Amino acid sequence: VMTGRCAVETFAEFDFWATPKTSGITLDSGTAAHAFICSGCEEVFVFDLKEKKLTGILQFPAPVSDIVKSEDKQHLYVACRSAVYCVQLPPILSSPTELKVASEDIVIREEGVLCLITVGTVLVTLSRRDPSWIFAVNKPGEQSGLYETLSSFCLPIISEGGEERKPVMNYVGLGDSLLSENKLEPTLFKLLFGIDSALIKSPIVLCGFPDGRLCSLSLRLPGIRVFHSLEEPVVFVGASVVMETDAGGPYARCLVAVGENGRVLTIKTCKGATEEGGTQVSFTEGCVPGPVMSGCADRSGVYLSTGSDLLSLRLTEESSQNDGPELNEKGATNRTIRLQSPISLNVCGISALTKPVFSTTGEVELFCLSDKGQLRRITLPKARVDGESSTRQKAQTGLSVKDLLSAIGDVCERASHLKTSIKSKNHILRCLNQVMNVSFLLLNTPNGAEQPIRCHAATKWTRLLQKHSLHITCVMENNSPYLLEQGWILNITVCPLSDISQEQSASTNYSFPLCSLNPGQKSEVTLPLTAVDDALFPITISCVLVFPLGTLFDEKQLASLLKAQNSMIILPLNSLTVDWLHALQLSTSASDKTVATCARTKTSDALRGFLKSKGKERVDKGETKAYSAGVKISSDLLRDTLLSKSSDRERKESNLCVTLLEWLLSEPHREVAGHPLESRTHSAVLHGQGPNGSLIKLATKEVNVGVESEALAVVEVQVESLSLAAVCGLHHAIIDRVQVFKCVIFYFNTISESHARLKTNKPRVNDCVYHLCLLLVKLSPRSKEKTGMVLN
Repeated sequence: VMTGRCAVETFAEFDFWATPKTSGITLDSGTAAHAFICSGCEEVFVFDLKEKKLTGILQFPAPVSDIVKSEDKQHLYVACRSAVYCVQLPPILSSPTELKVASEDIVIREEGVLCLITVGTVLVTLSRRDPSWIFAVNKPGEQSGLYETLSSFCLPIISEGGEERKPVMNYVGLGDSLLSENKLEPTLFKLLFGIDSALIKSPIVLCGFPDGRLCSLSLRLPGIRVFHSLEEPVVFVGASVVMETDAGGPYARCLVAVGENGRVLTIKTCKGATEEGGTQVSFTEGCVPGPVMSGCADRSGVYLSTGSDLLSLRLTEESSQNDGPELNEKGATNRTIRLQSPISLNVCGISALTKPVFSTTGEVELFCLSDKGQLRRITLPKARVDGESSTRQKAQTGLSVKDLLSAIGDVCERASHLKTSIKSKNHILRCLNQVMNVSFLLLNTPNGAEQPIRCHAATKWTRLLQKHSLHITCVMENNSPYLLEQGWILNITVCPLSDISQEQSASTNYSFPLCSLNPGQKSEVTLPLTAVDDALFPITISCVLVFPLGTLFDEKQLASLLKAQNSMIILPLNSLTVDWLHALQLSTSASDKTVATCARTKTSDALRGFLKSKGKERVDKGETKAYSAGVKISSDLLRDTLLSKSSDRERKESNLCVTLLEWLLSEPHREVAGHPLESRTHSAVLHGQGPNGSLIKLATKEVNVGVESEALAVVEVQVESLSLAAVCGLHHAIIDRVQVFKCVIFYFNTISESHARLKTNKPRVNDCVYHLCLLLVKLSPRSKEKTGMVLN
């Protein structure tokens, strides 16, 4: 019975997650001076257990599957996917440097080797080549550096279940053989592996496969023999219950195999049930709580890691029930072996175990690798010997209670960590579910239907430090049934479209994190559009809803989950357009003369620059006159559309021109609100200033089109400015709005006396105007087919 608690000491922490399928740990045989740690990747870490420091890192060209020490303890055999390497240890252990293993260290050129084991000078490899497992027995060859294959055996693969776990290998020898360890009782050896193997004292390689089969391979006899099946993946196979004898030294009286689901098999000798009473092999099965991650054996039992606990499984010996002791052929008393209940050592998170080592004080030490990549040493409590006094038992009672309380504390701590982990995973799943619901809702919205989450905006001019600037207030409405929690980001991209030169055309991106937007709520943000001297209109504002997965996962998790894919959920919303009518600063106090006078200097400079760029440098000052453009709409059509639903129709019908002008300026267009009606006087003539600083005149009047007998009463909307860009921009904005009407006459005139004088420049100027007109048509692709425009 064990007394006391296990002492757990962490030596180092490596930057990888350890799993039984990919990682492993191997010790120096006997001295346990160094640990060799396989991470499942290309590195093998060499750790000095006495100095407690990392002394070397071996870099291999391919992922490592298994490592094993050589017979002389001076070399390390490493199985990679590409080949088997043999590395000399002393130069590596002397310095904490990285060493890249080259092709000169290859001893076996075979791909896909999963397991290695050394028996004396023989190196046995196990690889998988569908549809067979391949055993190869190798020894150093005459050619320097390379091993030669003595024999090779195949075993068919009969099951596809659980084959992700790699096979496990061990070896045993006859009790009186020359092997220094893993000696098996001669009677059990002879009955289990045959008289031929016993006569020639052939070492036996034991192998447990993922399909549950237990096989034996004799190194001196041909063939592979399957002697049992656990019917579940085998995680450990080895020898235990070691006894000291006068003849042949210590040997093990039992073989133990453990399955992944917790099945434990003991193989031993027993008296037969026949009248002759001969000795037979007994296969006894037990069970421990699974799943079992890894295992190892010592002189009296096995240690099994289930991930959540470390179990000690003792194999005790009991005298047979005969009247007197019966001696076997070697002179030892026949005793039976019984499997006890497992003892919990209260150590969790163990992924790989090494063979137990006895310290100088007689304590049992286990070196292990945790699932978080930590190298640990577990010191087991001493076992109580028979005949111990009752006084000492009472003295240990208090310690046992303390151990139980401490174990309860460890369980509570593990439960708390598990609860936190489950809570975090539930939060991540709930967030991902909400993100997927919002994504499907927006991406599956039918064409032409209004999106449940959309944006609209309004423009406003502000003056700060004697400088005018235009701002836009963007409002996002959540009309969906889902809550937009913290983590969502509203991305707004401002992109000017009407920059003809395209030299300074660039998009500007803004990001606004959302705190929490419930269904039916709105989120409002304000951003600058342009300075007072900017002329890049119309401007398109694209709204996108973004959810970065980095708010739920860290970088390593994202790299493993998404590989090279995008780590952001991007959901496009609707787009907004701010045109010249939205950007106007309205005024009713300016006169035509003021428009021409105040803007003459700026416009003439712009025209002079344009003509100079075309190679025409002579432009007379004071000769530039205003550009004008207009749209004529049927008066009857306006009465039927604009006044049909108006309660004050009689008053507005008398002021049809004023009503049309107010409608053009106040009507929301492309999700952007118009100018408020109360901000201006009701008039058929309005003056204002554009975003490029030019003065503009907007006027509406009723005229007749055609001959007197077939005259058509129309309302003419006329734009006048000294800025050609302003006229084009406003004309396009008006055309874009009046597309709701069925009959529109569109004309564009340039009035300038200087054009008549500059005969060589006139074609160039007309070409420029025509080019701008075509641009307007391109910017409004629906206008031609719906309105029937006529270009004059």
